[in-house]
Amino acid sequence: MRFLFKTDYNQDIKLAKHGGQTFWYSLLGLFLVAAPWVIQEYWLAQLTFVLIYSVVGLGLMLLAGFTGLFSLGHAAFLGVGAYTQAIMVNAGLPFPLALACAGLLSAAVGMVVGLPALRVKGIYLGMATLAFGFIVEEIMARWESVTGGNSGLVVNAPALFGWELESTNEFYFLCLVITVLATLAIANLMRSSTGRAFVAIRDSEISAQSMGIHLARYKTMSFALSAALAGIGGALYAHKIQFLSPEQFSIIQSIDLLLMVVIGGLGSIHGAFLGAIFLIVMPQLIALGKDFLPTAIGQAAGLQGTVYGLVLIAFVLFEPMGLYGRWLKIRAYFQLFPFYRKGMFKRQKSFQKSDRLK
Repeated sequence: MRFLFKTDYNQDIKLAKHGGQTFWYSLLGLFLVAAPWVIQEYWLAQLTFVLIYSVVGLGLMLLAGFTGLFSLGHAAFLGVGAYTQAIMVNAGLPFPLALACAGLLSAAVGMVVGLPALRVKGIYLGMATLAFGFIVEEIMARWESVTGGNSGLVVNAPALFGWELESTNEFYFLCLVITVLATLAIANLMRSSTGRAFVAIRDSEISAQSMGIHLARYKTMSFALSAALAGIGGALYAHKIQFLSPEQFSIIQSIDLLLMVVIGGLGSIHGAFLGAIFLIVMPQLIALGKDFLPTAIGQAAGLQGTVYGLVLIAFVLFEPMGLYGRWLKIRAYFQLFPFYRKGMFKRQKSFQKSDRLK
C-alpha cells in the first residue's frame, strides 16, 4: 500500500502523483511511439481509432462525467466536425486551419445546444439533445450541395505544411499528438477553478450556486468544450475513414459514445480511454465469437446490439464505476492483501442538506 506524504503545494498539483505513475505512463508512451514498428498495420489502424474515440470520449466525459449533463445526440457534434473538416480540406485549406475551424464551429453549435441545459436537466435534457441529433442528421442528408447528401462525401488526405499524411503510420502519429494534447488540456482544466466548478455543478447545483458559481456560464462552457473535442475527433475520423455519409452520425453512434464513457468509468480521464478500447475491441470479439455460436444466433442482425445491451446492464448492476472502477478495486485488493475487506467499496447513499430540498 502506497502512502503519499505531501509537503509542498507543487507536489499536490503534479499530473503524476508518485514515481509509479511516472514509470507506467512513460512505459505506455514508449509503446505508443514504437507501435508502428511493433504491431501489425491492421492493429495500428484499430489503435488509431482508439485514439480518435478517446478524444471524443474526453469531451463527453467532461460533459457527462464531470459536469453531470448527459447528451444523447453527441454524434451530431462529431458529424459537424467531420463535415467541416472534409469540406475545408477538399477546398484546399491547410489541415491545421481546417482542424481549428472544425473545433470552433462544433463549439459554437455546442453553445447553442447548451442553452436548453440552463432550464432542463435529466431525461428532458437527453430528449433535447436527442432531437438536436435528429435535426443535424437530417441537415446532412438534405443539404446535398454541401455535404453530398446520402451519396456521401469523399475526404482528401490531410496535408501538413505541404506534406501529405497518406500512410497509416503518419496519420497515427498525428492522432497520437492530438490525443496527448487533448488529454493534458483536460487534466489541467480539471485542476483549475473551472474544473472544480464543473464538479460542483455535478454534485449539487444548489450548493454550487450558493457558493457563487454561475450555472448558466459553466454549463454552456462545458457544452462548448465537449462539442469542440467531439468536433476535433470528428475531423480525425473523417480523414481516417475517408468517406462520410449521414448514417454514420445517427442516434446509434450517439448511444455508442455514451456507452463508451459509462462502461469506461464516469468521472475519470482513464475511463475515456478504457471506454474507447472497449468500443473498438468489442466488435472484434463479437465477430470472433460468432463462429462458436449456432447459425441462427451468430448470423442474427441484432447480435451486436444485444451484446452491448447485456454488457451495459451488467455494468450498471454490478460495476457502476465502469472498467476504471473495477481496476481500482483489483489494485486495492493486491495492495491490501490479505487485509482486503469485501465491503470496502459498498455503495452508500448519502445526501447533502441542499439535496434534501429538491
